[in-house]
Amino acid sequence: MNETILQRIAAGDQAAVTECMDQYGGLIWSLARQFLRSAEDAEDVVQDIFIELWSKADSFDPDKAGETTFVAMIARRRIIDRLRKLGRQPQMDELDEAGLLEQVSDFSQAETVTDLAKAEKVIAALKPEHQKVLYMSIYEGHSHNAISELLNVPLGTVKTTIRRGLIKIREDLEED
Repeated sequence: MNETILQRIAAGDQAAVTECMDQYGGLIWSLARQFLRSAEDAEDVVQDIFIELWSKADSFDPDKAGETTFVAMIARRRIIDRLRKLGRQPQMDELDEAGLLEQVSDFSQAETVTDLAKAEKVIAALKPEHQKVLYMSIYEGHSHNAISELLNVPLGTVKTTIRRGLIKIREDLEED
């Protein structure tokens, strides 16, 4: 099995740091810009996210969650921290729309990773066309408009598919 980017970073592979930025920079930047008012705050939080990713790379376990899920979880935490620092309480619906699949809570990291793994299973059980739309939104960080254009489907269909997918994920997580 090939090592993931984060596993390679944890092992000291300097080339993996650049790969990490290339692979996840778009997702992290789009999430930061979506929730932070100024470009300066977004730049700061993106930098904080990458620093934390690199420092916590050794805690990534691919048996518990996907690498993109781990990255999104770290990004979510840093964005929420920045919003709190700026005095703005994050709205849970906003964060869920961005594909950050859990509510702010006092759960331990292990419970969080378990919830994210469950969410990935829910996504995998959806119709392939719905999986594609959610994947583009959650993992690739595309806007609703961009997904609509890339897949050549109506914007309303994209929004409805994402919303229903997130509701399904939330319902399945609440059942557990």
